[in-house]
Amino acid sequence: MAKWGRWLAIGGVAAVAASAYLYARREARAAQPGYRVVERAGAIEIRDYPALLVAQSEDPGDRKSSLDRGFRKLARYIFAKSREGEKIAMTAPVLHDAAAPGRWRTRFIMPAGYRRDTLPAPAAGVDIADVPARRVAAIRFNGRADDAALVRREADLRAWLAARGLTGGAAEHAFYNSPFVAAAMRRNEVLIPLAG
Repeated sequence: MAKWGRWLAIGGVAAVAASAYLYARREARAAQPGYRVVERAGAIEIRDYPALLVAQSEDPGDRKSSLDRGFRKLARYIFAKSREGEKIAMTAPVLHDAAAPGRWRTRFIMPAGYRRDTLPAPAAGVDIADVPARRVAAIRFNGRADDAALVRREADLRAWLAARGLTGGAAEHAFYNSPFVAAAMRRNEVLIPLAG
């Protein structure tokens, strides 16, 4: 009986691992904005992004709680839960940055082909905004994106920039996966817009 129990446990673990892998692969196929890599050094890239159209929400509180609230509002908008009409495809990454002291901004990038005048009207608490074309430095990492990990990656990226005589603005966080993906498989980035 112990032998069967062991095989059942191994099979259960394998099924859960396979499901997590397939879920992460499905999320990896979400549309992402194109960018041009200007320079690459390990996990760090300097990228040129085109102008982007985003749906955004600004919320008070700490980083994590404001991200949760903003994500829920924006998900209700794109999945047509807070408005009439068609769903809008989910894209990656979800962007998150400090809008003001004690306030955070969460952004969903709108899929290519949408313009302000072709997007459904947003519900209360959601705005449509333009992000101008820009150059950013990015550092990629996998795993849990808690406050300590984000601060550490931002410090690493700023040190890399300083060693090259580059300066940048306020950091942004980019999250490519949902919380349902195993932490070890999550893709995260810290982005720093570079001065002209």
